[in-house]
Parts: sequence; C-alpha cells; structure tokens
Amino acid sequence: MPQTFEHQIAEALGPDMTPGVPVQEAEEGATLASCFNVTGLAVASVAAAAGELAALTGAAEVTLNRRHALQWFDMTLRPEGWALPGTWDAVAGDYRAADGWIRLHTNAPHHRAVALSVLGCAPDRAAVAEAVSGWQREALEAAVVDAGGCAAAMHTLEGWAAHPQGQAVARDPLIGWEVKGEGTGAATLAGVKVLDLTRVLAGPVATRMLAGFGAEVLRIDPPDWNEPGVEPEVTLGKRRAGLDLRVAADRTVFEGLLSEADVLVHGYRPGALAGLGYDAGARARLAPQAVEVTLDAYGWQGPWAGRRGFDSLVQMSSGIAAEGMHRAGAEKPVPLPVQALDHATGYLMAAAVLRALRVRLASGRVMAARLSLARTSALLVSGGVGAFSAGLAAETAADLAPGTEATGWGPARRVAFPVRLDGEGPRWRHPAGPLRCDPARW
Repeated sequence: MPQTFEHQIAEALGPDMTPGVPVQEAEEGATLASCFNVTGLAVASVAAAAGELAALTGAAEVTLNRRHALQWFDMTLRPEGWALPGTWDAVAGDYRAADGWIRLHTNAPHHRAVALSVLGCAPDRAAVAEAVSGWQREALEAAVVDAGGCAAAMHTLEGWAAHPQGQAVARDPLIGWEVKGEGTGAATLAGVKVLDLTRVLAGPVATRMLAGFGAEVLRIDPPDWNEPGVEPEVTLGKRRAGLDLRVAADRTVFEGLLSEADVLVHGYRPGALAGLGYDAGARARLAPQAVEVTLDAYGWQGPWAGRRGFDSLVQMSSGIAAEGMHRAGAEKPVPLPVQALDHATGYLMAAAVLRALRVRLASGRVMAARLSLARTSALLVSGGVGAFSAGLAAETAADLAPGTEATGWGPARRVAFPVRLDGEGPRWRHPAGPLRCDPARW
C-alpha cells in the first residue's frame, strides 16, 4: 500500500520533534483538475510548512484553507488598473520533433538565444516549429543543454523509471539532511535573517512564506537576471538587492551578509556556488551558524545532477506531461494545471527551514537540507493516477485578502493566504516590486 503524501513528508522531515498542533482544514471540497493528485500534494506540502511554523512559534491553533492553498499554487496578484506581463516568452513551449515531443524553456534571454542558435531559425513559433520537426527529440535536448540552454524531451512514466536519471532520483531522499556544524538561534521566526539566493519559483515560495510570518528576507539577484512575469509573486515580503559575485567589492558585501545570516536558501545547480568560490566548506566558515536549505531541478546524483531545469521541463522529463496527454486523449502534452512541483517543493523547503531552526534551538546542531523538483515529481507520482478531477470554482471577491497591496507596479489585491496561526494570517512588511531596488544590507 503506497504511503500517503503526509506520511512521506513527515518521514522526510524526520521522526524527532514532530509538530504537536494538528492542522485544521477548511474548504475540504476544492480540487484542481488533474489525473494526478495535485490537490493532495498541495494540501500536504502547505500543511507541513504550517505545522512546522506553529511548532516554532508556539501557536495553539493552525488552520489551512484548502481552496486558498490551491489558489496559492498559481498566480495570486490581481492588479487594479494595470496588467501583469505574460508569464511565458513567445518562443517557450512544446514542439513536435521527428520522434515525439520536446519543450523549450526560453524565458531567460540567454536561454532563448541558445535555443535559437542551435535551431538556426528566426525567433517566431512557426520557424521554431519547422526547425524542431527535423530533429530527434533527445538529440535536440542534448544539443540545447550542452550549449547552455534549457530543454526537455518528453518521456513516459515508464520511460523515466528506466532512465538513468529517473533511477538516480528514485534513490534520493525527499529531503536530504546533513549536520553542517553547531550554533545557536532564537525561539521565534521574528527577525530571523534569511539570505535568499533563489530565482523562480520554488525557492521564492519558501522565503515568501517565511517573510510573511516574521523573517527578514533579503533577496540577492545578479545584475542580468529578470523575469517580469513572475516577479509579482517571488518578491512579496522581501527586500531585493543586486550583487555580482564575480566582482571583488560585491563579494565582500555578500560575505558580510552571509556571516550575519541565520538561514541561507539557494537554488544553484550542484557545483555552481563552488565555481564562484563558495563551496560548502567556504559557506560553513563564513556562516557556521546558518541553517542552509537548497534545491535543484533534477536531483543530487546521477548524470543530470548538474542540469539546468524548471518545473515545466521536469514534468516533461518525468512522464507527467505524457501521462496527462494519454489520460486526456489529447494530441499534445498535458501538464499539471499549475506548476505544482515548484510550489510543493517551496513549501517543503519552508518546512525544512523551520524544522532546522527548531533543531538548532533544541540541540545546537546546524542542519543543511537538499530538495529537488524531480524528487517532488516522484512524490506526486507515488500518489497514483486516475480520472481527471474537477477544477476550482470561479474566483469570487471572498477569495481576496482585505486591503490593497501597493506593489512597485501599481495597486493590486491578493488572494488570501491559506494559513492562519491563532486566527492571524501573514503580515508582509514589503509589497511585491522590481528586483534590485534595495541596498544590500540587513
């Protein structure tokens, strides 16, 4: 009998110090439309973070609104008098190759340039589709990835289970823990300094929740990173600074920030921080007291451990999009209705941070944890596949939090956050806004 999501997550967080306050659920009938149990994964991951939050803060009651949890697995900002930019680049998407489907991820300008260079075509969908049609899907995937871009050939669930990387991911724990050192910390989240070196989307989901319940989150971006379509989601509650870790003066600033951090969250591929001179040993020397939680796309062992990836690509690789296509009787890949791997991994990262803070307080052990989108995909698949469930009912004014958010682009409303502790929801001190607008200091 397969274990429930809740049981697998509890095992991954560890048998010690399990939360003592049960999470009370409301709006129990809400579901997302999928042949996978995306709803169960969403609720279980948010509930795990909520339970850890209650345990750290000493809350006597924690509630989770199921409908709002599912809404927070999607875009949550509702602009008033202005419009959000598109989420996807015009070239990004699924294309039919000579022997199947492949997805190109081109939201970052340099990833787009790589894909177009490999294909040798104009930057429009018709030209890309024609160029892709002449390639074998795995050959094109390899060419794009080897050139520094992002692509994923579509595999079936069975194909991924037999693939060397699929087998490597299956051996990975859902949360990989290790003891980093010894240190001390406060018995609360208020004022905890979180250094956020993540981009999109899982890492920012984790730090966004931490910011809402008292942490001081400082997000650091390199000078050339922008993704306007998701910035209204990933910046809420945070101060945002820019540093170039290839520049000596900025490295000095970064090292000062890290030395004062209570928590480091990063989403660099394995070896990327080491390439900048900040391997695990260097980080431990600079910040021996800092809890560290990190993620990557394709797992921490196997031939693809260092591969660039995103939620939509992992869905293609791991068989999710192919199974959706098969179950729907569709002619093209059918992904999940939301980027559930990103969001679920983000809430699991938040839960890991919170558990690690409690461990540090109780025992003096400073923990590091590793997660991946591909391993979260395996968690979702473990829940089985069936008929498509119904989708959410249309949003109403009752779904929105009271008040207006003065974002950096204009006023907006936001969907009510699903978690409340002792009747109180999050309080984000900083509205969403553009990147690199704050000084790099605590």
